Amino acid sequence: MSDVQLNLSEYLSAVKEVIQITFDDAVWVKAEIRNLNIKGGHYYLELAEKSPDCDKVIASCKATIWKFTAAKIVGAFEKESGIVLSRDLNVLIKIRARFDPQYGFSVNIEEIDSSFTLGDLAKRYQQIVLKLTEEGLIERNIRLAPPFDIQRVMVIAPENAAGLGDFRKDADALSNAKVCEFIYHYATFQGNTAAQSIRDALALGLRQWAANYDTAPDLIVIIRGGGAVNDLAYLNDYDLAALLCKRTVPIWVGIGHEKDRTILDEIAHRSFDTPSKVIAGIRNHIAERVQETGEYLQSIQLLSQQQISIYQNQNDQLMMLIQTLAQNQLQDAAKQLTQLIELTENHAGQQLKFAKHQIEALMREALLQNPRTVLSKGFAIVRQQSSSIHSVKQLQNSQPIQIELQDGILNAELTHIHPHTGHHHEQ
Repeated sequence: MSDVQLNLSEYLSAVKEVIQITFDDAVWVKAEIRNLNIKGGHYYLELAEKSPDCDKVIASCKATIWKFTAAKIVGAFEKESGIVLSRDLNVLIKIRARFDPQYGFSVNIEEIDSSFTLGDLAKRYQQIVLKLTEEGLIERNIRLAPPFDIQRVMVIAPENAAGLGDFRKDADALSNAKVCEFIYHYATFQGNTAAQSIRDALALGLRQWAANYDTAPDLIVIIRGGGAVNDLAYLNDYDLAALLCKRTVPIWVGIGHEKDRTILDEIAHRSFDTPSKVIAGIRNHIAERVQETGEYLQSIQLLSQQQISIYQNQNDQLMMLIQTLAQNQLQDAAKQLTQLIELTENHAGQQLKFAKHQIEALMREALLQNPRTVLSKGFAIVRQQSSSIHSVKQLQNSQPIQIELQDGILNAELTHIHPHTGHHHEQ
């Protein structure tokens, strides 16, 4: 055979025949859909297998689901799994090998096991939950305190989505009433770019928010609403979930389906079935706060009135006490004053009596000291030039003297003066 020379087409035709004979039976194979295009109802896929240790591709080939087969198996897969057949899915497929000399090797897909893909998605979901739990992230946003009041809300949603329209009916009413302000940012929620699109929208929104406002949003709302259930799988992304878990603002989500949960429902501060229920939750929260505020105001007024009444009673009691104490003080002062008046009167009476006795004594003495009384006892009054003489030193030899006795006055001439020795002031 080593000497045989064949045309390429002859050689490849031989390879085709060998593959057709050897691999004529369909075989179940696990693979990841790396890429997928639909043309004219035909599905053209790129299948791959990655190393379990890393993302390195260790096997790949082209695959086709022909239009006739696709009409049966793709619809059944999507109905059973609720997932759109698309890239990044792990699938269990029944394939038959085909080789074409002109187009090369490929496989035809004849069946798809929906339960395998569902199990794989569930496994991925649990892996994300486990990783977030191990890192202490899964309940971080859930544990945040609810906002006291909701004044500004950042909303991330698909642009022009039906769910966003439902949300905005009530949101616009709140906004127009100046009750709450909503700032919208848009992202793609479908396909394998959904998680990255939401992350980008959140990052952009937070940058713009920091530039425009001094305080953080009261809430971050992520709503989807409408669309097919099968798009939910794309929201189960670890990086998106971790980013949201680390936000210090409560995150409320309304993805739009009651039965199916996403990782966003797991980590959100509050999870709602639909966007309409999210805005209803916001409206109810504001209404409850308003009602609570009214109740608090009434409580404050009641407590204030009670306190005022208590203080008024205390004030009245203190006033009565002051009046009683003042009256007691006045009564004590009046008693003391009466006692002082009596004491003063007694003292004054004693002083008057003493003065009267003194006056009487003085009068008696004055009467005793009266010149007439003194003269009647044999004493005389000596005068010189009409002045009474009390000492010999007052006398002038050249002048006459008058001596008054009880019954007359004598005129006399001075002849000689004999002073008493040692008694200069005695006459």
